[in-house]
Amino acid sequence: MRVFMPFRSLNARYPKLGPIVCVSTFQYFLVQYVVSLRWSPVYSLSRNTISDLGNTACGEFNAKYVCSPLHSLMNVSFVALGVAMFAGSALLYHSQQSSRGRSVGFMSIAIGGVGAMLVGVFPENSVSALHGIGAALPFVVGNVGVLVLGLSLNMPVALRFYTLMTGTVGLLSLCFYASGHYLGFGEGGIERWVAYPQTVWLIVLGIYLLATNRSWLKQSRRV
Repeated sequence: MRVFMPFRSLNARYPKLGPIVCVSTFQYFLVQYVVSLRWSPVYSLSRNTISDLGNTACGEFNAKYVCSPLHSLMNVSFVALGVAMFAGSALLYHSQQSSRGRSVGFMSIAIGGVGAMLVGVFPENSVSALHGIGAALPFVVGNVGVLVLGLSLNMPVALRFYTLMTGTVGLLSLCFYASGHYLGFGEGGIERWVAYPQTVWLIVLGIYLLATNRSWLKQSRRV
């Protein structure tokens, strides 16, 4: 794919860069924790959404009080997550042979990364339409990408099962989230079931590749 072409030589020179970039998405969870500590009065994982941490004003928003003094840090984290999703997908794309599934899967995750960047550039209380589109891209397209990669990449059975479960849990949780059925987790809780598995999967994939130094990505199933 042309959009990934600039990363070909970079991957050839630094083959471990892709996995390292994937592991770097850990910052997303660390920053959320740090930003939530400064929340006023108390940040709720069940009641508050992830985007509330990037809200730039203190006051009522969506029928709840929002105040995130470190919102700038959270929004930078969203952008950094998006860049890592895009770059990591592009680098891993060049780590194995061509297949339709590989192309669709990695491009989907890259598109999800663009969405994460939009979430950071347009906080929820700014341009709501662009923020909504940004959130929808990783929620929908990104999770579909993980599912496709679980079906198309040549990987160990356990990792394949985990990958398929990641995409399935994300998409099923999205259905409940979109329909307003929070299953007792609250709005913020069910949103995390949509968003977090995908990022955790990137971290696990990166750690696995770095720890085992395996080359299984060099071949893919012809899907």
